[in-house]
Amino acid sequence: MTQLPGSGVPEASVGIILQRGGEELALSKVSDRFTLSLQPSDGEFPPQIANLPNQQIPRTNLFVVSVAPAELEATMQTARELENVAFASHVYQLANNADARVYLTNEITIQFTPDLDEETKTNLATEFGLQQVKPITGIDNAFVYQLTPAASENPLKIANRLVGKPGILVAEANIILHRESFYRPLDNFYPEQWYLHHEGGYLLDINSHIDAEKAWEITRGVRSIVVAVTDDAFDIDHPDFQGEGKIVAPRDFQGQDFLPLPETDDESHGTACAGVAVAEENGTGVVGVAPGCALMPLRTTGFLDDESIEDLFNWAVEKGASVISCSWGAAAVHFPLSLRQSAAIANAATKGRNGKGCIIVFAAGNANRPTNGTIYERGWVQNVVNGPTQWLSGFAVHPDVITVSASTSLSKKSAYSNWGTNISVCAPSNNAPPGTWFPETGYIFTAPEIRGYLPGRGILTTDLLGQLGYAAGDFTRDFGGTSSATPVVAGLAALVLSVNPDLTAQEVKLILQQTADKIVDQDTDPQLGLRLGTYDKNGHSQWFGYGKVNAFKAVQAAKEKTRLTQTVTRRIRDRNNTSLAIPDNNLQGVTSTIRITEKALLREIQVNVDIEHEFLGDITITLLAPSGEKILLQNRTLGAQTKLKATYFLETAPALKQVLNKSAAGNWRLKVVDFSPEDTGKIKSWELRLGF
Repeated sequence: MTQLPGSGVPEASVGIILQRGGEELALSKVSDRFTLSLQPSDGEFPPQIANLPNQQIPRTNLFVVSVAPAELEATMQTARELENVAFASHVYQLANNADARVYLTNEITIQFTPDLDEETKTNLATEFGLQQVKPITGIDNAFVYQLTPAASENPLKIANRLVGKPGILVAEANIILHRESFYRPLDNFYPEQWYLHHEGGYLLDINSHIDAEKAWEITRGVRSIVVAVTDDAFDIDHPDFQGEGKIVAPRDFQGQDFLPLPETDDESHGTACAGVAVAEENGTGVVGVAPGCALMPLRTTGFLDDESIEDLFNWAVEKGASVISCSWGAAAVHFPLSLRQSAAIANAATKGRNGKGCIIVFAAGNANRPTNGTIYERGWVQNVVNGPTQWLSGFAVHPDVITVSASTSLSKKSAYSNWGTNISVCAPSNNAPPGTWFPETGYIFTAPEIRGYLPGRGILTTDLLGQLGYAAGDFTRDFGGTSSATPVVAGLAALVLSVNPDLTAQEVKLILQQTADKIVDQDTDPQLGLRLGTYDKNGHSQWFGYGKVNAFKAVQAAKEKTRLTQTVTRRIRDRNNTSLAIPDNNLQGVTSTIRITEKALLREIQVNVDIEHEFLGDITITLLAPSGEKILLQNRTLGAQTKLKATYFLETAPALKQVLNKSAAGNWRLKVVDFSPEDTGKIKSWELRLGF
C-alpha cells in the first residue's frame, strides 16, 4: 500500500485517519447519516431532501441528516450539487469506541515550525484551498484555517496530507463530538450530606467525609471567589442559588443567551453539580462545600468541538472565574485533545485570575478504566468494546487540571471510578456498577458485570424544582459518580482561595494533594482483579491519587502558607552521548539513561535529542521520569525526515508539567520505539536541562 509523500499515513486511509493530540486515530464511516452545512448559514434547509429526518447541531451551521444506508452515497451527492449547500460530509465513528460519532467542521488547525517563511505558508493555504481565520492564543506559529470553495477534499484528508509536509508540526481537523456526563443515578434513599461531615453511622466509615465543619470555622467562602460550573443546564431559580451576588455571568452556549435554564427533564446534571459545590447556606435545603462563594452557571452546547471548548474556557476567564468545574468528558473510549482544546485549558490555567491561573477540575470518569492505558476487554453488553482496548480521557490527563476519582462512604474505591497515574485526588461519592454512556443513541453500555453487593451511600444535592429532574421535589438523594466528586473538589478549591487568593493554580493543586488523607483500600477490584488502593514511594495511588481531600487541612494550609516563589535560581544539565541503535519494528524499543542525584523540586525542564533514522515517521519518543510519569515527546508525525535535533520544553510539550514540583533524583530514561519494518536509525545523544 502506498503512503502519502512524507507521511506515515497510507494513501488508502487518508480519509479515515484523524490526526489528534499527536496521535493517528482510526475512523470508520457511519452508514446511515451524513452532515451538511448551508450557504448562507441562515438559509432554508434544501427542499430536495427536507423529507429526511435532520437535526441541527447547536451553535453550528451543521445539520445531521439520517438516511437509509443503501441511499447514503446518492443522497450525499445530491446534496453536494445543490447551490445552497456549502459542503456535505460523511459522519465518522472512532474505531473501537462504540457509538462515538465524529462530525467534521470546515476548520483545520495548523502549527508551523518557527523557521517556515510566510510565502510558503501562503502557498500551502492556496494549494489546499484554505483561508487563515485566527491565531491560537498561547501557541506560537499556530493558526485556525477554514476551507474555501477551492478545497477539493474534506478536512480529514487535507490534515493528513499536510501533516507529513516539511514545516508542519501539527495539522488537525476540528471535529465535533458529543460531551458525556459522568453520572448515572442509582441510589435513592440517603437524606444526609454525610460527605461534608459525619460522626459515623450506617454504611459510614468514620473518616469518609471531607471534614468541612472545621474548615468552615476558618471560612465558608467569599463572593469574590467564583466557581464556574460547566454542564448541561441549571435551575437558577432554585432557592439554594439565591442571595445577593450569588449568580455571576451566567451563559447559555447552546441557546446563545444568558439564561442557562433546562429545556428538558433530562437536564438535571448541572443543577446537582452546582449544589454540591456552592449551594447557599440559607436555613433550608442543602449546603455546598463553599456556600459563601459565587456561582457562574455555564450551559455547554453538549458537543466538544474546538471552538466550543475555546468559547467555554475563554468566557470563564474573561468573566472572572476562580475555579472551573467540569463533571464531563468525551463520549469516546479513546479521545486525545486537539491542539486548540489543550491550548484553551492551558491558557485558562495559566492566564486566568490575572496570571495566577484558574483552578480547573475534571471528573476521571465512571467506567472503572484507566484515564490513559490499555485493558483487554470482554463481556461488555453488545461487545461495544472487545479485545485489547486503549482508553484515553484527554481532558482528565491534561497536565494543568486536577483530575478527581471517587471514594465511597466506607472509604473504599467507588466501583465505577476511573483510575491511573493522572489522578490528582479523590473525593467522596456513591457506589455503583461501572459503565459508559453514548448520548447519540441514548445507550448506557454496562461494563462486564460485577457480582455482589456494592455498599455505599449516595449524595444529597439540589435538583430541578417540582416534579422534574432526578426525583420529585427540589432535591435528589441519589446523585453520585465522579460527577459528584468533582464539584466537591471545586468547592474546596474555592474555600482555599477564599483564605489566600494570591495562590497560583499550581499551588492550590499542590495544597489539595499534600493535605489529602491517605485512605487505603486493600481489597481486590471485583471487576478487573486489580489492587491499586495503596501508595507508591511518591505518595500516589492509582485509585485515589494523593488521597481523599481534607477541607480543614487544605484551608488551614492555605491560610498559613507563604507564597512559594517559582523563580528558577539554579540550573543543572547532564548528557548521554552513547550512541544506541533503535531496534527495527520492535515495540520494546531502546532506552538511554541519565542519572540525576539532585533531590530538589523541579521548577523547569528541557529535553534535547539528536536522532537519525531513515524514516522518522516510524518512531515515537517518550521520556520516562524517575517519579513514574511517561511523557510522550514525539509521536509518529515526522514523516520522511531523517535527522531530528529537537528541544522539548514546557511550552512545546505541556505534558512535561507532570514532573514539576517533584524531586529530580533518579534515573531519567529516553525511550524510542520503531513501529514499522525496513527503515532503521539510532539515538546519537540526548540531554536534560533542569531548573530548581
